[in-house]
Amino acid sequence: GSHDSFSYWVDEKSPVGPDQATAIKRLARISLVKKIMKKWSVTQNLTFKEQLEGGIRYFDLRVSSKPGEVGQEIYFIHGLFGIKVWDGLKEINTFLEQHPKEVIFLDFNHFYAMDDSHHYFLINRIRSAFGSKLCSVECVEYVTLQYMWEKKHQVLIFYHYRLCEEYPFLWPGNKMPAPWANTTNVHKLLQFLETTLEERSRYGTFHVSQAILTPRVKTIARHLVRGLKNTLVHRNLPMILNWVKAQKPGVMGVNIITSDFVELVDFAATVIALNDLLLEEDESST
Repeated sequence: GSHDSFSYWVDEKSPVGPDQATAIKRLARISLVKKIMKKWSVTQNLTFKEQLEGGIRYFDLRVSSKPGEVGQEIYFIHGLFGIKVWDGLKEINTFLEQHPKEVIFLDFNHFYAMDDSHHYFLINRIRSAFGSKLCSVECVEYVTLQYMWEKKHQVLIFYHYRLCEEYPFLWPGNKMPAPWANTTNVHKLLQFLETTLEERSRYGTFHVSQAILTPRVKTIARHLVRGLKNTLVHRNLPMILNWVKAQKPGVMGVNIITSDFVELVDFAATVIALNDLLLEEDESST
């Protein structure tokens, strides 16, 4: 999976998003501030299509309306506004049309400046984009690739808002817990990942290990111009990748792992390779 999957493009010319504090919105009237914000808002270099081609199958999505804009259009957001959600969904659907056995997870986990009418608009967009590819809520353990292929489903939507109860194709957010370490320290991050795996529910949910470091205000202040990638990601990715290599998948093991800048190391290939351990278990048991 990728963290803030849509953030490969954010609009410096747009107003600062409603996910930001009032003080940041005031500061952002200075054009240089938005340039700096962009360096810290972008967590991916690759488009949806490029991420899909690179093996990413879980997408972490934050969305917002644009306050003051006429209509109910919804955009991706991380500090600054990204592309329209509709454009992203179409791009993902094109890939799925070309690869009918591929399955993806779309996790809509943060909503900003949205009332129920915005949610209905977005949910209808999701339904229009994917139609019969959408997998209805089911017991998690039933949802194997074989099950998905037989039903011709390719998309699981996780929707962290109460309206999910009205639609059979919206999985509630509690089926996709994604505990967050909120630290700049890689050792604390790895300890947190270990602890949350031990506490993970044995049955009935998916589980996201967020292998990401989060800058604090003072981190940004000290390294204004360097940005997220050069300050936190480059230096610590090798150690994070070593943790990934040491994991086991399956019950009480890792399930979905997310990272920033997924192309900087062999992240997707390393995660995918963990599945070979499940095959080895199957062979030894038979």
